Amino acid sequence: MTDPDVVVVGSGPNGLAAAVTMARAGLSVRVHEGEATIGGGSRTAETTLPGFRHDVCSAVHPLALASGFFRRFGLAERIELIVPEASYGHPLDTEPAGMAYRDLERTVDDLGVDGAAWRSLMGPLAEHADQVAQFTGSSLLRLPAHPLTAARFGLRSLEQGSRLWNLRFRGVRAPALLSGVAAHSIQPMPSLGTAGAALSLGTYAHGRGWAIPRGGSQSIVDALADDLRAHEGEILTGSPVASLRELGSPRAVLLDTSAAGLARLAGDRLPARYLAALRRFRFGNAVAKVDFALSGPVPWSDPALAQAGTVHVGGTREAIAASEAEVAAGRHPEDPYVLVSQPSGFDPSRAPEGRHVLWAYTHVPADSPLDLTEAITRQIERFAPGFRDLVLASSSRTAVDLENHNPNYVGGDIAAGAATFGQLIRRPTLSLNPWATPAEGVYLCSSSTPPGPGVHGLAGWYAARRALAKEFGITTPPSLAP
Repeated sequence: MTDPDVVVVGSGPNGLAAAVTMARAGLSVRVHEGEATIGGGSRTAETTLPGFRHDVCSAVHPLALASGFFRRFGLAERIELIVPEASYGHPLDTEPAGMAYRDLERTVDDLGVDGAAWRSLMGPLAEHADQVAQFTGSSLLRLPAHPLTAARFGLRSLEQGSRLWNLRFRGVRAPALLSGVAAHSIQPMPSLGTAGAALSLGTYAHGRGWAIPRGGSQSIVDALADDLRAHEGEILTGSPVASLRELGSPRAVLLDTSAAGLARLAGDRLPARYLAALRRFRFGNAVAKVDFALSGPVPWSDPALAQAGTVHVGGTREAIAASEAEVAAGRHPEDPYVLVSQPSGFDPSRAPEGRHVLWAYTHVPADSPLDLTEAITRQIERFAPGFRDLVLASSSRTAVDLENHNPNYVGGDIAAGAATFGQLIRRPTLSLNPWATPAEGVYLCSSSTPPGPGVHGLAGWYAARRALAKEFGITTPPSLAP
């Protein structure tokens, strides 16, 4: 094969976003994917029973409608994105579930005593949701385009990321609702990292909604791959890369790998100081995941939870904080936080008629070998009595299994690097151009670079734009529109 202009290693959303951007600029592009299928963290497969389509990693997509890359790419015009009425819900033992509806005022009314406090916290952000997405969706080492929105976000992060976090609320439901989404970051609570996750994801919940792709997360990467092939790009599956020397002499190489993967593939081209910085990059704790095939919908004690695409299971703010502290201390909690997605309630194509799929994970210490099926089942059963009786089959992946399936998930860390405030600034190193590396023509375009974890394509888009300018002299980004 002749050498293309650009080689991309990895076919996750960021890798394909980079490849699409380069191909749209008129360059020849080749993507290498080590697995038999494309997608990275956005694959969909029948992991339990025939006809039950489960999302292998990502399931619900808060950034599908908020990402600057996906909006330019016209993702919502290419695939169907289902937006549930309630973005997320949070069951409690002694009170009605907290519900984060896309309609902010409905959420305010539902929260009762803390409704006004919720409005004052989330309202100014939700009103400028696209500005929040722009601010949080790039490197934090830059002047924000909308300083007032950035200041509002920052002040609220300081509040919810410190011991001041309980001063705003009087009841139980609102702080639990916020803590459930904060725990996505897999960090001890409260912290700036957990506050940033809660406020950004919560903003998208009220701004544009948390989308579920019809047919599964695979639909997103299939749309990217279709566009790449339409512009003469090439994808090689079952094509693992052990060294950059295997790639010939392209003018640019973009790596959709973890920071550790960059060191492994390009170590002989990187100066010692940069390699040392990569080795200081810290990976976080992990998840253990279970897919369930069900004979019916989850029998939540509070029927309102059926309206939510995502349900955060774990009880009160204090209980979730205690669970996350146990994980941070290297232990498996007795009362774990469980993140649940129930896509077949909104997308009947995921399961045979009358049946359902359920996606769930819990947080565990890095490199955990434990199968958490029973712990997850028990915690869901706590808020949905009879759930266990609906399980037709299940498929479990430990933290170790997740890394074996996707090397970017070091130790089972699905964020490809701890999403602490410090590492959101220094990702993977402290740089105004963190996507470029000291190796000539080599760029990192994974979640180990800004803006960090999530299915958004932004890391790939930013890396591709830098490569276009430096390696090819193309300073005007190409159109990505359908």
